[in-house]
Amino acid sequence: MSSSPAKIALFIDGPNLYGTAKSLGFDIDYKRLLSEFQGRGTLLRAFYYTAIIEDQEYSSIRPLVDWLDYNGYTVVTKATKEYVDASGRHKVKGDMRIELTVHAMELAPHVDEMILLSGDGDFRSLVEAVQRRGVRVTVVSSVASQPPMIADELRRQADIFTDLVELRAKVGRDPSERPPPRERSEIRAPQFVQRVTGIAPRGDADEFNR
Repeated sequence: MSSSPAKIALFIDGPNLYGTAKSLGFDIDYKRLLSEFQGRGTLLRAFYYTAIIEDQEYSSIRPLVDWLDYNGYTVVTKATKEYVDASGRHKVKGDMRIELTVHAMELAPHVDEMILLSGDGDFRSLVEAVQRRGVRVTVVSSVASQPPMIADELRRQADIFTDLVELRAKVGRDPSERPPPRERSEIRAPQFVQRVTGIAPRGDADEFNR
């Protein structure tokens, strides 16, 4: 007697995933990534989180966001905010942790597995809370990069840890293939990702604060 497919929800910390893939030397093919996790069960939602600078005449992340929105992802964005820190330096803030956490807690009663694509250690408490509700949690990040992109406390808390480098053949973009038109203007540098969002991938915070 076969059991029903596991119900899965995918939560992608956009800037963190981008930075991790770049540190491993490849680009994410989001069409292949969606297909990979659809093949693991019944994918109820695939959330993608990122912040956008609204007052720019053109945002290089906007074409990617539009493409994802039309191709099976639930895209969650918000405008960044500028502020001056105690040292008088101008900073840009665009933290999406609260939005991701709220959605994960709302979906917890309806899924069997949560897959988190982020190495941010601040998500450890979320993972623990979801696990208490009987949800299995897989975290995708990397320890193969230098420095490692996942916080040790998050890796320890996860039920399953998958190194992104192991998924490269399944979710990486083939350099010989042209990406979909709306995906060609994907953010080009991890430093830009950090500047736009205020979220530096774990292990790379010093670059953001320079």
